Amino acid sequence: MNESSETPYSQPWYDTLLNQFGEGVCRQLGVYAIPEDFLLSVVIPIYNERNTLMTLVDCVRAVPIRKELILVDDGSTDGTIELLKSLESQASDDDSNRLQIKYHEVNRGKGAALRTGFESATGNVIVVQDADLEYDPSEFPRLLQPILTGKADVVYGSRFLGDYAHRVLYYWHYMGNQVLTTLSNCFTNLNLTDMETCYKLFRREVLQDILPTLKQDRFGFEPEITAKIARRDLRIYELSISYNGRPYAEGKKIGWRDGVKALWCIVRYAWKD
Repeated sequence: MNESSETPYSQPWYDTLLNQFGEGVCRQLGVYAIPEDFLLSVVIPIYNERNTLMTLVDCVRAVPIRKELILVDDGSTDGTIELLKSLESQASDDDSNRLQIKYHEVNRGKGAALRTGFESATGNVIVVQDADLEYDPSEFPRLLQPILTGKADVVYGSRFLGDYAHRVLYYWHYMGNQVLTTLSNCFTNLNLTDMETCYKLFRREVLQDILPTLKQDRFGFEPEITAKIARRDLRIYELSISYNGRPYAEGKKIGWRDGVKALWCIVRYAWKD
């Protein structure tokens, strides 16, 4: 095989597997071709993640897709900024892994960091990636498939759909997630299983339309963006993902106050942007 045929998700790679296994098997296995000019924007909000940041960046870079990494530090105080400065100094001309780094002088929240990242995104599709290793970037190609095959405008990765490995943690945290997802579905008329998931993928045109209306600075981003997607009657898909959840002792940040704010956002954005 020549080099191009061995590149995962290239057209020669797909054609080889298509001839071997047939269209039905390839579709079920998530085997398809990604256009050579496709660019994935990976927006990574960061706050005090020095212990996991570099490992996460390496995991994202290893995904065999042309992409840009947009890292947004949200006022970290634990040495994360020094790591980001080091990354900047090592910046290369690798077109498969472009790098942008943005800084907030003070902590403003995940939603604010995402807006900063979205404003700089130039890719055909934008995906949200947390910096804490709870979500596995190697699943990007499978999550992209409904968009790149023309079926979806938005894809959510669900922690509660399917049989992928999940770390077992807090029952009441799970129940809170289910309550928020159910209430969100009641107001949006969607049937999502995981509204609060990190993994949300958007066609760039979709996000460009919604971005000027985004207001929530913290975790209220999740119900806000979901309500605004639902109101626009977009094609939404959900795919199962793995989840390596971390306990509060390892730095988990969301708390009950964020749940209360999410309730307010569900009702507030059900009616208008």
